[in-house]
Amino acid sequence: MRYELLGPLRVVGDEGTSASIGAQKIETLLAVLLIRADQVVATEQLMTEIWGDRVPRRATAGIHVYVSQLRKFLNRCGGSSSPVVTRPPGYVLRSGTDELDHQSFLRLVGWGRDHVRDRRYEEASACFENALEMWRGPVLGDLSYGPIVEGFVTWLSETRLECTEMLIDAQLELGRHRELVGRLYSLTAEHPLREAFSRQLMLALYRSDRQADALEVYRSVRQTINDELGLEPCRALQELQHGILTADYELEWAV
Repeated sequence: MRYELLGPLRVVGDEGTSASIGAQKIETLLAVLLIRADQVVATEQLMTEIWGDRVPRRATAGIHVYVSQLRKFLNRCGGSSSPVVTRPPGYVLRSGTDELDHQSFLRLVGWGRDHVRDRRYEEASACFENALEMWRGPVLGDLSYGPIVEGFVTWLSETRLECTEMLIDAQLELGRHRELVGRLYSLTAEHPLREAFSRQLMLALYRSDRQADALEVYRSVRQTINDELGLEPCRALQELQHGILTADYELEWAV
């Protein structure tokens, strides 16, 4: 089977049919077990993820019921035996030969980083693009969650942004600055305080013979950072602005 967390949680059976869990508490249970795949998750931790600080008196019995229902769901998805096993002080989901999409995503990101270190930018770009294409939406969709899932969602969402940054850096190294401008304008609008995207946009504009537009991006992001945080832009942005003003030849794309 294949478990997909890069979007609304769903399970894909061996025949390629996908299924989702309608009950939110059971969906949360599966999400936590997948995040901690092959590790024991204590019953108390599951209670916190499912009920937060309003754990009912019969929560232990409720967990038993949800685990039973989850096992039935996974069996319907094609599992010959349930991957969810009771292990004191809680439960563990054994991944075995099953695939988790976020693990595949992380492998691609790792390969991309290796290619960047070797200056193999075409290969790096392909890895990062394939990694980002796996996403179907926000991690786990709109699932409500506790500390385990929240930490996972934050970490994986941040890794997605880092992957996007590395993809754009690789494509800038390949001389694709003109085709990146539109995408970078969208990214800076969506993430106005993420200075890496502003830096990339300024560089792409400068290399596209749009010096004035590049300097306007700096003025805009500086104003935003001042208004929101009371700070000046990071050193990388300041140095890039200076390089644009002085027409630093090192900013040019090396053919």
